[in-house]
Amino acid sequence: MATGANETGANETVGFIGLGMMGHGMAKNIVEKGYPLAVTAHRNRKPLEDLVGRGAVACGSAREVAERSSIVFLCVTGSREVEAIVRGKDGLMAGLKPGSVVVDCSTSDPNSTLALADELAAAGIDYADAPLSRTPKEAWEGTLDAMVGAKDAVFDRIKPVIDTWAGKVVHIGTIGDGHKMKLLNNFLSLGYAAIYAEALVLGAKVGISPQRFDSVIRGGRMDSGFYQTFMACVVGGNREAHRFTLSNAFKDLKYLEAMADAASLANPVGNAVKNSFAGAVATGGGGSADFVPHLPEFLGRANGFDFAAAVAEGKEET
Repeated sequence: MATGANETGANETVGFIGLGMMGHGMAKNIVEKGYPLAVTAHRNRKPLEDLVGRGAVACGSAREVAERSSIVFLCVTGSREVEAIVRGKDGLMAGLKPGSVVVDCSTSDPNSTLALADELAAAGIDYADAPLSRTPKEAWEGTLDAMVGAKDAVFDRIKPVIDTWAGKVVHIGTIGDGHKMKLLNNFLSLGYAAIYAEALVLGAKVGISPQRFDSVIRGGRMDSGFYQTFMACVVGGNREAHRFTLSNAFKDLKYLEAMADAASLANPVGNAVKNSFAGAVATGGGGSADFVPHLPEFLGRANGFDFAAAVAEGKEET
């Protein structure tokens, strides 16, 4: 298998932890594009087995991944999981060598990111944050967006590997800035989702079916890529179109709230959006198959209204 090399010609060995909906596709692109790859799995071993079939090496712990790697990518749920992987027993800190780099592609709390970066710097290890935008489809195709917070030299080193799974890479600033920008990005997207949900439920309650609503918005000024994947699930019934869970959305909005608090900023809109998702999660929407486009269903239930039935009735109209 070919050995991946960065732009300065120095060979890199890559580790990847977090083989979920996004991470599996990202790791697939890293190994297929020539980088030696070490991976480990927490519960679901199917992605790990697939990657081993493509040439990756399976490891039994984060420590073993670290021992085999000069750059380790993390793509997990959030800061709590990242901290456990870095600091835990048989974690990355037990195996990383000075000169290594940890790249957190999760959507994490910037305060945690900065604390971890300081701890690793004391051991001669660099840290970068490279959260993602787009969907598992783009992860598989290698066309994700990445917003990277890193020192200039670290960015130059890790970018060739990021280029294997990203079509758009923006060096947004220094350590922590990638996670700050990701929270702002998700505030916009989840804010849209909360508005769509409320508008759709209100429309259905006053006699405008979700399908007729869509016929007006689609193709107009309020249309967007996010709207299209959201509505592909809502009215198209494609559960794979927008696979981002309500619980992850709620988590990200809590991180946004913490960032606003740290900046002494009143964020009433952010809190309103957060509360929309909090209500859905609190009333049964915390499962691994409860996605952001299902928010109208939970909002409808909170108002004694069957939104799923309204979608079904709308299909009969068309």
